[in-house]
Order: sequence, then structure tokens, then C-alpha cells
Amino acid sequence: MGPVRGHKKKRKVEKKVEKDSLASGSSENGSADWWEMLSKRIAGNVSPSKGLDEFQSVFKMSRRTFDYICSLAEEHMQAKSAHYVFSSGKPMSLHEQVALAMRRLSSGNSLISVGDSFGAHHSTVSQVTWRFIEAIEEKGLHHIRWPSTEEDMTEIKSKFERIQGLPNCCGAIDATHITMMLSSSEQTADVWLDQNKNHSMILQAVVDPDMRFRDVVTGLPGKLNENSVLQSSTLFKLCEKGERLNGNKMKLSEETELREYIIGDSGYALLPWLLTPYQGKELSESKAEFNKRHLATRIVAQRALARLKEVWKMIHGMMWRPDKHKLPRFILVCCILHNIVIDMEDDVLDELPLSSHHHDPGYGQEVCESVDKTASVLRDNLSLHLTGR
Repeated sequence: MGPVRGHKKKRKVEKKVEKDSLASGSSENGSADWWEMLSKRIAGNVSPSKGLDEFQSVFKMSRRTFDYICSLAEEHMQAKSAHYVFSSGKPMSLHEQVALAMRRLSSGNSLISVGDSFGAHHSTVSQVTWRFIEAIEEKGLHHIRWPSTEEDMTEIKSKFERIQGLPNCCGAIDATHITMMLSSSEQTADVWLDQNKNHSMILQAVVDPDMRFRDVVTGLPGKLNENSVLQSSTLFKLCEKGERLNGNKMKLSEETELREYIIGDSGYALLPWLLTPYQGKELSESKAEFNKRHLATRIVAQRALARLKEVWKMIHGMMWRPDKHKLPRFILVCCILHNIVIDMEDDVLDELPLSSHHHDPGYGQEVCESVDKTASVLRDNLSLHLTGR
């Protein structure tokens, strides 16, 4: 399977999920019943988080957000003929299927471990989780989208500028490795071997100031550097053709204009639409100030990827012999779920402090020497503007 890319037209988030739009167990009492029984089965397997109740500690979201996700998954998960049951023979409701799949994604535990805690066979965990992945990929992809209106982009620019004063900035780009444990006898294993001698798959993301993923690419081997991944992406092609980041310019002075751009670390080439930090130690005051503001602003991308891996632990750490054709779709759905929690303005986010913004431990900072001359002049003008010169 080739790289998975996330960008679709906007569809309005339904803030209120109708009770009768959910399947069996979806009524207020039914919903409480399934959780009451499930919470007893998984008691002792979850460490409660400070400020969260047991439900929120398990799923890292409110019940309102969980119900919305159920409404997205309902049609796909219940349209097909398969009927899933617990080991006891009791049929699984929609809520229980979604809970099982999300627990698999969020705990990072094995199929057997998740199955034991839910009272289900490990093959059932696998089948239900994959059905859920298909459902959210089909019905939830609109939660990852590039800003479609001038109003949306203006709000993003304004929020970025409030962080450290970078004007006309439209996003922050970064990449992280999803590491895998592969058998050395596997024929294609070497394709996935990266510079750290890990087998890994790369995830590239452009993030807005609210840590929402606006564009994602995954499915490529982790041995590729950040700049190579970017150049293979649809984002790169659109920006190079002037079909993206082509909105309003702003005046820095009478003679100087600043186009729309995103920011990234030194692993990326300096381009007219992608500004990277200055390299070197002996920097002028204006260049050092630019780097300081640049880092403080782009850290939002690091935090988003760290939050993604911290909440959806299946893609954090070493995955045991994953299906590499399916893995990009698992990663994409984790990104969709990450955005749904943000789009639903879920208060649980406030109670989930990040332990670290380091999302790629063990991987050093890449450096790309490629510099576009036009971009270099633009960056110099911006750095002088930021220091009032």
C-alpha cells in the first residue's frame, strides 16, 4: 500500500449526537449499562488519571466525544453480516465494539491482553478493531483537512502570530517514526531499516496552533529523511505549483511582502513556502531572535505528535510484526481520532498534560543544506522585521 494522505473537504462536526442515532445500548440507560458491566471487567487494568473519572481515564475522551465516534462508526460496523460476541456468547453492542477497538489503539497492549480484559477472544479483538479502522477512515476523514476558506486561514495565522509574533504563518511541519519489530527472515525487512537500525514507518504532519493535524502522510519507510518524505507528498507538489499557501500576502515594509508559509526544523530545505531556522553558532542578533521565535512556534507540531503517541499507544514503542499494508491506515485513524477530540472541544484535553514533547526518542536532528535563494532573502527580511529593523 502506498502512502496514506489525509485531506478532504470540510464537513461540519455534529456537536450533538442524537440518542436514537446510535445502535443498541445507545439510549442513556443502555449506554450506562454497557459501561457499568465493562468497567467491572477491566477494573485493575487502568491507572486512573488525575482529574478524570474512570471512563475518561480509559478512553482519554468524554462520553459525548465517544458517542459521536460511535455515530460515525455505526453504519459500517453494523451493516455487514458479522456478529461479534464475548467469550461468554453475549453479543457485542455497537458501544462495546467501539470500546474494544479504541482500547486496543489506546492501550498498546497485545490482542490477547486486550481480549482477556474485555472477556473476548483475541481474534475477535483483531476483527473488531479492523472493522473500526475501516469505519473511521471512511466516515471520519473530513476531520483532517486543509483550511478551505480565507476565514479559517486568517484565524490560524492570527493564533500562530500570538505565540511568538511570526506573521502570516499557516502551519508547522514535523515527522516521527513508528517503530516495528520485524523478523530478520522477512524478505522486505531491510526496506524498513532506518538510520538507527530500527524497522520503522514515517508519519509526516502539518499542524495548526491548536495541535490539529491539517495534512498527514504515512506509509513510507523510516529510512527516508524528512526532506525526502516531504518531496514525495501531495503537499509539496501543490505548494510548488502555487496551488497551496497562495493566499494573502502581507507587507513587511514599503518594498517587502511576506507570502504565506509553514515552518519546519533544519531537516527540511529552506523554500519560499517553508521557512527553517538559521544554521550555525555565530549568528547575528536578528538571526538568533528569529531562531528563538521559530522554535517556540514550531514546538506545537512536536507537541501534537507527542500527544498522538501518548494517547494512542499502539503506535508508540515497538510494534510486534504489524501488517505493513494495514499499518498506514491504523496511523491515519489515530490521527483522525486525535483531531476529533480537538474538534469536539473535549474538556478532557485540559486534564491530559504532556509528559514530554519529544516524540521521537533516540533519533537525532537531521540537517538539510538545501537553500533556495529567494527564500533566504525572505527569511532575512522577516528576521529584521521581528527585531524592528
